[in-house]
Amino acid sequence: MNLRSYTSEFKTNLKLSSPVILGMLGHTFVGLIDNIMVGQLGSAHLAAVSLGNSFVFIAMSLGIGFSTAITSLTAEADTENDAVKAKSVFKNGLFLCSALGLALFVAVLLAKPLMYSMDQPDEVVQLAIPYLNLVAFSLFPLVVFQGFKQFADGLSMTRYPMYATLIANVVNIVLNYVLIFGKFGFPQLGIVGAAYGTLASRIVMFVYLWWLLRGKEKSKALVTNIKFFILDSTMIKKILNLGFPGAMQMFFEVAIFTSAIWLSGTLGKNPQAANQIALNLSSMTFMVAMGLSVAATVRVGNQKGLRNFRELRRIAFSIFFLTLILDVVFAALFWVFNATLPTFYVDLNDATNFIDNTEVITIASKLLLAAAVFQISDGIQVVVLGALRGLQDVKIPTLITFVSYWLIGFPVSYYLGKEDSYASFGIWLGLLAGLTAAAILLSIRFNYLTNKLIKQKHGTT
Repeated sequence: MNLRSYTSEFKTNLKLSSPVILGMLGHTFVGLIDNIMVGQLGSAHLAAVSLGNSFVFIAMSLGIGFSTAITSLTAEADTENDAVKAKSVFKNGLFLCSALGLALFVAVLLAKPLMYSMDQPDEVVQLAIPYLNLVAFSLFPLVVFQGFKQFADGLSMTRYPMYATLIANVVNIVLNYVLIFGKFGFPQLGIVGAAYGTLASRIVMFVYLWWLLRGKEKSKALVTNIKFFILDSTMIKKILNLGFPGAMQMFFEVAIFTSAIWLSGTLGKNPQAANQIALNLSSMTFMVAMGLSVAATVRVGNQKGLRNFRELRRIAFSIFFLTLILDVVFAALFWVFNATLPTFYVDLNDATNFIDNTEVITIASKLLLAAAVFQISDGIQVVVLGALRGLQDVKIPTLITFVSYWLIGFPVSYYLGKEDSYASFGIWLGLLAGLTAAAILLSIRFNYLTNKLIKQKHGTT
């Protein structure tokens, strides 16, 4: 095939993925606003938000990863014009997401005492505990929202989760401003105010998306008149079979980034704050690849329903190529502006914290050089994973993610991340190693599987 056969799909890919990207960026923007506003309070407060969110991120990865099963099953039902199947996917998927959201909330609260035995700065732990209490509760509306979102994505109705996320961001920004700093007569709550903003925004996000979907012709009949507790055991099993590996895939990746937060904490509050800045900026660009990953899941799922495997492969490679182009651009931006971007997160005019803040910027700027290099690996691995999810191939990719992140990436982070080695930069070299291994191995898996499907159908490669 010539280059045109791939670039001709860019418009369709972007049309489907752009609302998802904006919605994903909206999620990350909540964290960006929290970090920038909290960063004005000092490096200890920023490190506390990082530590508290590290527990939430692990739980959130399980909820989001699990819910991706809904997208591929819905896309397949939509292609088959099977409304009964689509409604069953939604109802049973929403029930499982609700149960999982409650379980994750309880699990995070039970895990809270671990903070005291993780060799983290005492000042940071004391600030993080009350923050975590509230943000943990926000897991329930967030995972329920994910159930609605993945269903809407599977129907190619990707704009509506984006709208819900944008509304939630407005709520978060306003509440952060008045509650963190005590504006307009509200009490000054510091990072606890940021937690209230996050909780309220996630409740608004879920309620607003439900209201949107029940008003649209394509989805109204599917999301209303739901007998929530009358479940289909066959569909429950199918969602679990796809959802559990999906949860593990995202867990393995998010957990290694979370381990970077914890390893940074053993180096002190300033390396931990710097890690949070670099992680937040990397997350912004990663959400673009995540949006394209959803497009890969939907479009590959559609072609799987049609059993058009040659077209499936061409479309998937067009998404991989588009991701590669965008990630090269992001890598260049991180490389060129590595010293400038961290300055947005701290107040260099704060004389009391000037030395700490200067150290945070210095460390973060080095980490962004590592982040620039792994942009490409990170983007490729997530879109290929999305394409494999569209094929409903989840078990082998789950094993690949475990090997890549925990047998390759984490040992490198652990040994190079010691204070007498490369410290924070060494931690991020481990992230680079894990992401690169995942990108290579997942690409090999997709290439093998699609060629095999084409050969089985046509008797030729």
